Amino acid sequence: MARHVGRGWYGRVIAAAMGVTAVAAATSVWTAQAGQTGGGAAAPRASARAAAPEARPVSVTIAHASDRGAHAVNITIDDGPDPVWTPQVLRVLRDNGVKATFCMVGTQAEAHPELVRQVVAAGHRLCDHTVSHDTTMDTKSPAYQARQIVDAERQITKASGGVRPMYYRAPGGAFTPYSRKLAASHGMRPLGWNVDSKDFERPGSDAIIATVERELPGGPTILFHDAGGDRSQTVTALRALLPRLKQQGYAFGFPVR
Repeated sequence: MARHVGRGWYGRVIAAAMGVTAVAAATSVWTAQAGQTGGGAAAPRASARAAAPEARPVSVTIAHASDRGAHAVNITIDDGPDPVWTPQVLRVLRDNGVKATFCMVGTQAEAHPELVRQVVAAGHRLCDHTVSHDTTMDTKSPAYQARQIVDAERQITKASGGVRPMYYRAPGGAFTPYSRKLAASHGMRPLGWNVDSKDFERPGSDAIIATVERELPGGPTILFHDAGGDRSQTVTALRALLPRLKQQGYAFGFPVR
């Protein structure tokens, strides 16, 4: 659920880092998630537990831009995975050849690891959306923020089979200097949005499309949801909107890292 990003900041910046171990994913899956390219035969599936590659720190500034340039769109999907709606969203994305960033709630990822793996296998990226989607996180202690962020990172990484989230999105935009610094130290770029589709309010698919088209000139990153209630309007809106954006010459990318 979206909340205005401009809330006040709380807490002081405290450096933190934790290692995460998980079952290693196949090299081809990791490459799709990390957005890397390369040739050669795919490596065999890992048969033993191994540490995921060490995360490299990234920028603490909140990302909005697209890695595909000025005339591009970043599709971001929040609050899942959900066993009803995530597969439908994945189908629409697949049918249109579009990759997206899925901002997952830790408990949802833990409950539905097969969906997390489907998201990764399809070439989409993962984003840490905390353990419990607390939109008042910016009023809580650094210790609480750390648990929400790091525990969700662990849950998502384990559910994915060893692929770490590449971004961190604060619930409702409740970022703090501390949470941004912590996420960045774990290799997760803080991720904002430019366009709130308002799909969470279920205003109708036509209204969702109209909101996106009206606000898209303000920036490329669009917020949708695949959980938190009936998301049929989101699915319908995406089905109509994605080909329309292609016809208008938009490229589809990922948020900058």
